[in-house]
Amino acid sequence: MKKLFLLSFVIFFAFRPAEKQIQVFLIGDSTLSTKKPGDAPETGWGMVLQDYFETDKVSVQNHAQNGRSTKSFINEGRWTAVLKDLKPGDYVFIQFGHNDQKDKDTTRFTAPNGDYRKNLIRFVKETQAKGGKAVLITPVMRRRFDEKGAFTDTHGEYPAAVKAVASELKVPVIDLHTKSGEVIKSMGPEASKELFMHLEGGVYARAPKGLIDDTHFSGYGASVMAGIVADGIKNQIPELAKSLKHFGTTDKYVYELPKVLVPAFKKDTFNIIQYGAKSDGVQLNSVAINKAIDDCSAKGGGTVLIPDGFWLSGPIVLKNNVNLHISKGALLQFSDNYDDYPVVKTSWEGLDAVRCQSPISATNATNIAITGGGIVDGAGQVWRAVKREKLTDGQWKKLVASGGLVDKDQRIWYPSEKSLLGNNTKGAGNIAAGFNETNVAPFKDFLRPNMVRFTNCKKILLDGVTFQNSPAWNIHPMLCEHITLRNLTVRNPWYAQNGDGVDLESCRFGVIDNCTFDVGDDGICIKSGRDEEGRKRGVPTENIIVQNSTVFHGHGGFVIGSEMSGGVKNIFITNCNFLGTDVGLRFKTARGRGGVVEDIFVSDINMTNIPGEAILFDMYYMAKDPVPQLGEKNELPVMKSEPVNDGTPQFKNFNIRNVVAKGAETGILVRGLPEMSIKNITIENAVLQSNKGFVCIEGENINLKNVTLLTKDKTVMQIQNSTNVTMDGIQYAEGRDLLLNVTGDRSKSIKLINTDEKKAKKAVQFGGNASEKVFSRK
Repeated sequence: MKKLFLLSFVIFFAFRPAEKQIQVFLIGDSTLSTKKPGDAPETGWGMVLQDYFETDKVSVQNHAQNGRSTKSFINEGRWTAVLKDLKPGDYVFIQFGHNDQKDKDTTRFTAPNGDYRKNLIRFVKETQAKGGKAVLITPVMRRRFDEKGAFTDTHGEYPAAVKAVASELKVPVIDLHTKSGEVIKSMGPEASKELFMHLEGGVYARAPKGLIDDTHFSGYGASVMAGIVADGIKNQIPELAKSLKHFGTTDKYVYELPKVLVPAFKKDTFNIIQYGAKSDGVQLNSVAINKAIDDCSAKGGGTVLIPDGFWLSGPIVLKNNVNLHISKGALLQFSDNYDDYPVVKTSWEGLDAVRCQSPISATNATNIAITGGGIVDGAGQVWRAVKREKLTDGQWKKLVASGGLVDKDQRIWYPSEKSLLGNNTKGAGNIAAGFNETNVAPFKDFLRPNMVRFTNCKKILLDGVTFQNSPAWNIHPMLCEHITLRNLTVRNPWYAQNGDGVDLESCRFGVIDNCTFDVGDDGICIKSGRDEEGRKRGVPTENIIVQNSTVFHGHGGFVIGSEMSGGVKNIFITNCNFLGTDVGLRFKTARGRGGVVEDIFVSDINMTNIPGEAILFDMYYMAKDPVPQLGEKNELPVMKSEPVNDGTPQFKNFNIRNVVAKGAETGILVRGLPEMSIKNITIENAVLQSNKGFVCIEGENINLKNVTLLTKDKTVMQIQNSTNVTMDGIQYAEGRDLLLNVTGDRSKSIKLINTDEKKAKKAVQFGGNASEKVFSRK
C-alpha cells in the first residue's frame, strides 16, 4: 500500500501541468512602444518591463505603437488584434494620453472627459469580457521646465480621467504621471535630460546633428519609468508581483536596483600614431597620447586608439568625451622612472595627501572610458616595498640582489633610499601633517600612486581591459557618479601591499560586472574617507551593484572599509566566487572612523580555501594582514567600553543569503564594540565548512536561519555579550562536544529554534556571568 501511494505521488507531480505563463499585453503610444534598431538610443519603457519579470512566469507582449491615441489604436484595428490573442487570466496594461491631446488632428484627438474616457472604459470592459484583467496607467510626464526652472505639467485633465475610470470600474491604476513627475522634478532641469533624448551630434546615426526630445526616453529613462510601473505592480497586483524578478536570492527586486548611466561617444577616431607615438618600448609616448586625448576632447570627443604594439608612457590624463581604446594586442606600459611622475595633490587611504601622479587620471571629467582587450601595466615593481615573509628564500635573495635596500630588521625590502626614508617619516605625504608638493622630494619614491585615479567624474566605463602591476591600488574612482566596470581582469602579485583591485570611494551609482581579480590586498572594496576628514567630506558610497565576479587572491573578496567614515549604504552583491582570499566577505572598521554602514544585500556567494573568516564583521581593524604571516602574531583586542562620539562607527542592516564556503578558519565572526554593537544581521541558507563555526561578540539582532556549520572545533557556536541572537534551523556535525557557549553578563534573549541539540554531547553552556535565564529554545 505504501509503495502504491509513493508511485501515485510521483506520477501526480511528473504529469502535473506546468504553471501557466501569464501574458501582459501593453497598449499605448511611443513612450512605451518597441523601437527599431535605427532608433537607438530611444527606448520605450515597455521594452524594459520584461527585464523585471521572471520570463518563465510572465511574458510581456508590447503592442504599443508610436503616435497612437486611444482613437487611432482602435480605428486601425490594433485593439481587435490584441483581443484576438487575449486569454483568460492575461493582463492588459493601458497607457494613452500624449496623442489624444492633439486637438488639431481629428484622427487622433479625444476629449479627456469625452471619447478618451469612453475608449478607456471600452478597453477595460472588453478585456474583462474575455476573462482578462485590465490595468490603467496615467500618461507619463514630458520634461518641461519654465525659464525660472519650475517644472510644468502638460497633460491637463487626462490623468484625472484615467483615475476616474479606474475608480468607477474598480480596476488597478498605476499613477505613472505623478511618479514620473516626482522623478523629473527631483533630478532638476539639467540632470533630468539624461532620462530623455538629449543627444550630442555624431554619436548616434539617427541624430548626426544632435537631438533634443523631451517626450521620448533614453535607455536609462525607460528603465526608470518601467521601474515605476513595476513598483505599482508590487503594491497593487499580487498575482503579478510574485513573478517580479529578485536580485539574486535577496528580498530586493531587480527593478529596485540603482540605474547606472553608461557613456556614449562620437564615431571619430584619433590614432596615437598620428600624433608621433612609436611602439618600440623605448620612446616615452606620454606627449603623443595626451595630445591625441586633448585633440579628441576639443573636437567633441570620440575614440583615442592605442593600436597593437608595445607603448611606453608616463602619466595620461583623460578628458571629457574620450574613450581610450587599448587594442587587444596592445601593451600600455607605464614608465619605471620616478622622474616621469610629478607630485600632485590627491588622497591616500582616505586622507588628503600629495603623491606622485597616477599613470591614468581624470578630474572633473564627464563621459570617459577605457576599453578594448589590451593590457595596462603600472610598473609597480619599482614602487612597492616587499615583506620578506611573503617570499620564498630564493625569491627574497633574488629581490635583494636586484638592488634597493633592506630595513634594519631585515624584514622589508625597499626599492630605493627615498622609499625607505618615506616609510620612516610620520605622515609622509599627508597634507594634515604639513606636507605639500614642494617639501616631499627627499622621499618622493615612497609616494606611490594608485594606477587609475578618477576624481569628481561622471559617466565612466572601463570594459575589457587588463589592469596589472599597479604601484598601489589598481582602480580608484573617488567622488564619482555612474561608474561601470565590466569584463575586466585586474592583477597584482599576491605580496603587493596596498595592491587592491578596485576601491570605490565616496561614489554613487555604479556596477561591477563579470570582472576577475587576483591581487595582493582587498579585491573589491568600498570606502568613503577616513576619520575626521572623511566625516567632514560626508559623502557616502551608495547604490552600487557587484555581480558575476571572481576574486582569486587578496585580503578580502568583497570588502567594506576600513575607511568608511562618510558612510556606505545600498550595496548589492550577488553571484561571486572567492577562491583563496584571506577573508571572504570582509566588513571592517575601527574606533575613530565614525560613519554608518547600512542596507547591504548579499546573495549567492561561493568560497573555497579561506585562511581567515568566511564572513567577517569587525570593529577592531588593526591595519594588518587578516591572516598572520610567518613570524607575526595578531593579538586579540581588549574589549573595553569607551564613550560614544563622532568617531564611533556603526554596522547595521545586512542581509546575506545562499553562501557556501569550503575551508575557512572561522565560518562567521561578528565582533562589535562594547559601546556600539553590530546590529540587524541576517544570514540565511549558508553551508560553512571551517575550523570554528559562529562567534558573536557584541552583536544585537543577529539572526541565523538554515545555516550549516561543519566545524572541526569542538564548540560549534559562541556568543558573548550579545542580545537578541536567534539561531533557527542550525545543522552541524554529530558528536561535537558543545553546541552553544554563552558568556558575558550583557548577553540577553538568546534563542535556539528548530535545531537538533541531541547531536552534540552537550547542548548549551553558560559562563562569564551569563545567566541561563537569557536562553530559550523551541
